Amino acid sequence: MAEHRLVAGVDGCPAGWIAALWDGAGQLTSKLCPSFADVMALPARIIAVDMPIGLPERSGRPPEREVRARLGERQSSVFAVPSEKAVYCADYAQACAVNLLHSDPPKKVSKQCFHLFPKMREIDALMAPADQSRIFESHPELAFWMMNDETPLSLPKKVKGQPYPPGLDLRRELLHKNGVPVDGLAHDYRRRDVGPDDLLDACACTLVAWRILTGRSIRFPADPPLNSRGLRMEINA
Repeated sequence: MAEHRLVAGVDGCPAGWIAALWDGAGQLTSKLCPSFADVMALPARIIAVDMPIGLPERSGRPPEREVRARLGERQSSVFAVPSEKAVYCADYAQACAVNLLHSDPPKKVSKQCFHLFPKMREIDALMAPADQSRIFESHPELAFWMMNDETPLSLPKKVKGQPYPPGLDLRRELLHKNGVPVDGLAHDYRRRDVGPDDLLDACACTLVAWRILTGRSIRFPADPPLNSRGLRMEINA
């Protein structure tokens, strides 16, 4: 691979973070990163990650509102980002109580979102505004929307919490159609460490990273706000 053009797409997974790396020409490779510090150490020019960057003082951010409006039946995959104070709560009941005080209208935290808090805190502890010249937030379903001629996908990737083969096949076909050589991506990860949907989501983020590197990406919102630490709150596709 040509490292000066190497990009990475990253998704959270049970064993940490799964990265798909590509130089826009050769085959995809993957790397399992135990920590986000390991992600930041990847030799990639651009990294696109499926996890919020820039926690808000009050629950909800403009990026999620703009993206959900475009995703139709897939919009449930884009959750409202809780307030920064709630994300730093280790107890679910406490996180709900804190978020009620920092949202308008008052809103609790979903259990699904709460389980992502450790990874959200991990990124938040490491990211500084200067890092956003290289590390960008993305979202797989928005990436697939972009690949699908800006049309929401007709099939989910999971049904009742389990991978849904027709939905995964649709996403694999879209990656292939958009030039990402996903069929050649060899791996031997255990499902308990990296799910099949995790790897496809990382590949989708890889295409977003490539679009950022080559100046073809779009971001929501177009003029992103900053959080209290100066981090841009945006989602790229």
